[in-house]
Amino acid sequence: MTSSEAASQRIPPFMSLGSARSDTTTQGIALDQHVVNQPKSVDQKQDPSVSRETESSGWSGLENDFDESSPIASQLANETKRREKLLGRRLPRPTKTRILTVANQKGGVGKTTTTVNIAAALASAGLHVLVIDIDPQGNASTALGVPHHAEIDSIYDVLINDFPMSDVIQECPDIDHLYCAPATIHLAGAEIELVSLVAREQRLRRAIDEYVKFRQSNGEERLDFIFIDCPPSLGLLTVNAFCAANEVMIPIQCEYYALEGLSQLLKNIEMIQKHLNSDLTVSTILLTMYDGRTNLAAHVAADVREHFPKQVLRALIPRSVRISEAPSYQQTVMTYDPSSTGALSYLEAAAELAER
Repeated sequence: MTSSEAASQRIPPFMSLGSARSDTTTQGIALDQHVVNQPKSVDQKQDPSVSRETESSGWSGLENDFDESSPIASQLANETKRREKLLGRRLPRPTKTRILTVANQKGGVGKTTTTVNIAAALASAGLHVLVIDIDPQGNASTALGVPHHAEIDSIYDVLINDFPMSDVIQECPDIDHLYCAPATIHLAGAEIELVSLVAREQRLRRAIDEYVKFRQSNGEERLDFIFIDCPPSLGLLTVNAFCAANEVMIPIQCEYYALEGLSQLLKNIEMIQKHLNSDLTVSTILLTMYDGRTNLAAHVAADVREHFPKQVLRALIPRSVRISEAPSYQQTVMTYDPSSTGALSYLEAAAELAER
């Protein structure tokens, strides 16, 4: 790869909507033709009261099902325009490795889903991305298809037993340039074990710095992004993540409770900035589980954008069955169903993040 190619990467193209719509229309017509062209039985005769005009009006109704004014067609047309904007767009490589902690004290807001899917989207564009899973549940490791049973060397060994991070990092089997430092169940007790260790808040940061130097000394490509997936609490694991990062990404579910959790999280980040990591900034807020059919989601989105106009991404992540299904196949939605609305939304969010 030349230096000019490495400096900017392309998001892979998606299936165009035109072919999808034409296929759908053809299938519908073929089905109706099959019914119409069935041979009539001997006893079956055409009713003289049914005119040719009646039959043609039936076909006219079928065509109207695919009218641009219908809700489904309107949504598909909108998705087509969004995909066209992504086609050929180049994602710039950052001048240095960007380390983002994905955190929110409230559970179930999409931290892990956001981490793995944005990481997968960036890696699909050719950028080099590492996901560090410090949630004892290990959901990010599962979504990336990385083994994380109790016998596997994991981020626990890095934090507690001083293993080099290069010994625990694994490559994602589905996407090139995407790596993962997995979490195991041992992390559940790491909060207690960290208490008595020297420089307990800085252990992850030191391990990342050593790994960056290791890659450089071995002639490997520099990492462009490092995402740290946090547990839904402010324990020593999350504090380690805040101390290791220079940016915080906050996924916010479009519901009222999420706003309460955000205010408390920001207070805790201020404490980290004051006492442990003055370089930490809240750079990105992503609205997740957005349901455009409800007024509540629209109001929450408007309130967050009003208070954080520079941090909130324009991209919205909708509620999506495909996004929820993907982890059960040990995949991200990028590989599970790349043509889905959820994959498109995460591609938009990744592109917007990379261009900031």
